[in-house]
Order: sequence, then C-alpha cells, then structure tokens
Amino acid sequence: MQAHVSSILLGVRDMDRAKQFYTEGLGWKIKNDYGISVFFESDGASPVGFYGREGLADQVGTSPEGSGFSGLVLTYVVRSEARVDEIMAEAQKAGAKILKPAGALPWGGYGGTFADPDGYIWSLGYSARGTDQPYAE
Repeated sequence: MQAHVSSILLGVRDMDRAKQFYTEGLGWKIKNDYGISVFFESDGASPVGFYGREGLADQVGTSPEGSGFSGLVLTYVVRSEARVDEIMAEAQKAGAKILKPAGALPWGGYGGTFADPDGYIWSLGYSARGTDQPYAE
C-alpha cells in the first residue's frame, strides 16, 4: 500500500451547517452534492468531502459516538476488487483491526475498512461506475 490518501471524508452531524461554513465561510466550491455526501473542488489536491456522521460510521463498521469514531475516515481507491482484498489482507497481517470485511457496499461499490494500531480508520474502495476516480494506485 502506498502512502497516499484518495479523499478525505469528514463525518458531520449537520450537513447544511457544514456546507454553509465551508462554502460561505471559506469560499470552497461544491463539485458534487449527492444529498448524503458532498465533495468539493480540490484544485489538484486530495478531494475533501462530507458524509452524514451516522451514515459514514455505519459504512465503515463503527459507532458514531464516543472514542470509537473520531469523525474522520481516510479513503484509498483502487482499480479492482482483488486489490481491495489484497490490501485488507496486508493490513490485517500488519496488525490492523478489521472493522468491516471487504464486500459489496450500499452505494454499489466494493470495499472494506480497517483501523490502524492508533485507531485511524482506512476505507478501501473500488467502483466500476466511475471513470474519474481519485485512484491511489
């Protein structure tokens, strides 16, 4: 696995308040608004997006409350389901805690999640639907 972050998803409790803060307060421009998630123009950097906190926590297999979930998930997008499986196995071998084994995702992709030894959550994903994905590899 390379040292690369495909996108940064922030779990937010109030989507409208978060959008207002970043668009009106900081001048960020929305690239895609899917209702349950929002992504901003990245100007060539790793894309930043919001996802409802409860939905994002559920997607990666943890609780949205307490010390189990900080509201931050680092995503790593690859070009095949097989690569997702390979990285999940590598992470587990290295001591990661598997939060959600690789499998079909509610939005149509394929992926899994793990927590590193410090508890930072990585979400691995693949989708055949997108052609402009921020691929890490």
